Amino acid sequence: MTRSPERAWWLALPTLLMLGTFVLFPLVSVVRYATWDWSGLSAPVPVGAGNFRRLFADAELGRSLRATLLFALLMLPAFLWLSRTIAVAIDGLRAERFIKALLFLPGLVTVGGSAIAWYSLYNPDYGLVRELTGLALPWSTEPWAGLLYIVLFTLWQSTGYGVLVVSAALKGIPSGVKEAARIDGASDAQVQRLIVTPLLRPTLLFLVVIGTVFAIQSYTAVFLLTKGAPFGSTRVVGYYLYETAFERLQLGYGAALTVLVLAATLLIAALQARILLARSRA
Repeated sequence: MTRSPERAWWLALPTLLMLGTFVLFPLVSVVRYATWDWSGLSAPVPVGAGNFRRLFADAELGRSLRATLLFALLMLPAFLWLSRTIAVAIDGLRAERFIKALLFLPGLVTVGGSAIAWYSLYNPDYGLVRELTGLALPWSTEPWAGLLYIVLFTLWQSTGYGVLVVSAALKGIPSGVKEAARIDGASDAQVQRLIVTPLLRPTLLFLVVIGTVFAIQSYTAVFLLTKGAPFGSTRVVGYYLYETAFERLQLGYGAALTVLVLAATLLIAALQARILLARSRA
């Protein structure tokens, strides 16, 4: 059966049209808006690269980038450790599927619904946890607690996905390899450290890429739970972008911030993917 290149292009045309309409056109439009001084209500004034030069002198952007970096440094190692530890602990258990379903359940709930539940449970003034236990995380008044609150919420939502990914990788490790190591005298700890961990490295590096994207784009949880408070400790770059574009009506500068976030996300993901590919070939 011969394959026709023309037929292949016709079959790909609907997908290409959707990509052009919903990906390429908005992207080009954002880059165009980034060259304007525009509030969305007045006529746009072309400023060329002025908005991009402003990025390098924006002290608020610097603080939001530091908040994003700190969030990533707290969230990412915990995400990887929890994903691997839980997946290894439940591997082979009779209730493994049930536990994984419970862990993945928060990811199926909308972020808005989850945020309402967390706000009702952990509000330091009248939350259910405070009423029942007398304990409260002062996330609305203490900067460290506010950031920790967002980290815990993100982990609660995303750990189930990480566990599923690591669990799938564990199923792909031949049981004969581990049994042979045990026959040669290796303990369970040595099997985990010398055999399982190296074989899981590509999977963990993949989760590093995913977790980094989660950290850079951690806007929704901040918007729904803290609004960047207290004292800007949770004002990650995504939320600062929202404030700039839609509260201060600086749409042109907000578009420049969008281009910056997109470029940073693509660069970091590309670097991590390259490391992932190199490690998988080693």
